[in-house]
Amino acid sequence: MVIDVRVPQNTSRSLLPYLQQANIHYTILISDLQKAIENETGQRASRHRRSLPAYNYEVYHSLEEIEEWMYYLNKTHSDLVHMFSVGKSYEGRPLYVLKLGKRSRPYKKAVWIDCGIHAREWIGPAFCQWFVKEALQTTYQTDPAMKKMLTQLYFYVMPVFNVDGYHYSWTNDRFWRKTRSKNSRFWCHGVDANRNWKVKWCDEGASLHPCDDTYCGPFPESEPEVKAVAHFLRKHRKQIKAYLSFHAYAQMLLYPYSYKYATIPNFSCVESAAYNAVNALQSAYGVRYRYGPASSTLYVSSGSSMDWAYKNGIPYAFAFELRDTGHFGFLLPETLIRPTCTETMLAVKNITFHLLKKCH
Repeated sequence: MVIDVRVPQNTSRSLLPYLQQANIHYTILISDLQKAIENETGQRASRHRRSLPAYNYEVYHSLEEIEEWMYYLNKTHSDLVHMFSVGKSYEGRPLYVLKLGKRSRPYKKAVWIDCGIHAREWIGPAFCQWFVKEALQTTYQTDPAMKKMLTQLYFYVMPVFNVDGYHYSWTNDRFWRKTRSKNSRFWCHGVDANRNWKVKWCDEGASLHPCDDTYCGPFPESEPEVKAVAHFLRKHRKQIKAYLSFHAYAQMLLYPYSYKYATIPNFSCVESAAYNAVNALQSAYGVRYRYGPASSTLYVSSGSSMDWAYKNGIPYAFAFELRDTGHFGFLLPETLIRPTCTETMLAVKNITFHLLKKCH
């Protein structure tokens, strides 16, 4: 069993001898956590407000920058992009989604992609932005595969699902995970937006205590963010054939079920899509991803968005756990954004083509 521990600066001197005495093997992953955080969020002035055509996809962006970027794309790529809001967050922020695709025919199948359900997993929103960039700017003109995808499908991309939490992870607590809703009986804020869905809600792998990181909330869809997205997906469930959610970290490609050890009815289709996607991903830099049902590959958890999407008739539901496996964890350096997004892009394209091929 491996556990990551954050240690205050002044207690490390007493902790290390104790670990040696107790014969507990340890490795120092990041010797100065504060410095690592400052490296990510520092030097903002030099790259902030740079003209949007030169938007840098290889750095992490604040919520304000991401929203500004979305507005810009909506304005400059109106033939392929339609920006809209599915609702408002607890703190009143709009929940923006970009609809990508050529308006080639009245009815098209669609793929839903969301990033940043958990605030501290910054590589998620970075990938969502990368995906949009690849679709619109770099490969639409030159990549026939991308052209085919955008002609035959719509993509609904939500770069930041948990907008309040993401904003808070930039301003107050880099390791914040949950939403920012207030609890009437406790001082603790927030609900785990990936335990708040109406599918085996608050069962194994979720907590009833508001101060826990996996708190499931007072009732299913208590969080306005979850409720808004669930409403949108329900309304479009006949059109949406794939649900892809991006998390970090573990290097895994997961599919249902999360809440129980059982085989899904269309297992062979989903399993072969996952197998091919993981192989495509590995072809870029040799990075290995484990794949399989979330319950046995990662852990049992109830009330997840992936299980909910599958239960609501979306046949391909996947959750990616992006890089790495724990050395940097949530503090994945900006130098790794490009390789992480490049390889993930191959996996997403692969799943999308699997979808177009029709598997029975």
